[in-house]
Amino acid sequence: MTSRIARLFVLGLLALASAEAFAQSPPPAPLPAWEKLTPQQREALIAPLRDRWNREPEDRPRMMERAQRWQALSPEQRAQARHGMKRFEGMNPEQRRQARALYGRMKELTPEQRAALRDQWKKMTPEQREAWMQENAPRRRPSREER
Repeated sequence: MTSRIARLFVLGLLALASAEAFAQSPPPAPLPAWEKLTPQQREALIAPLRDRWNREPEDRPRMMERAQRWQALSPEQRAQARHGMKRFEGMNPEQRRQARALYGRMKELTPEQRAALRDQWKKMTPEQREAWMQENAPRRRPSREER
């Protein structure tokens, strides 16, 4: 019994020591600018895009348009876009459906109309929101399998 307690005590000490060593390890070095990446690192970053470009020729115009739009954004706009993408990734399927419908409709509105729709949306009941969604649902793009 005492040897069992001694072993547990030693294991606990080892766990604490390894946790301290792990906590004190220096943070990883920041990655270099694109120009300083090795050819292998660049290839690892580009390969997924190249594969998609070759696999989906019908999406090339949209991919190019998005890349050009991204390049035209200011650093603040890019940060805002990244924040929006992260929020979208954290949504459940119903929230994503609503976000798509709202986004699709808001693209067509003036800033004043957008503000009015946001205020209206906040006041709606779930049933009213569902009815609004049915009326304003974005047209669905065919999935890759359907193309």
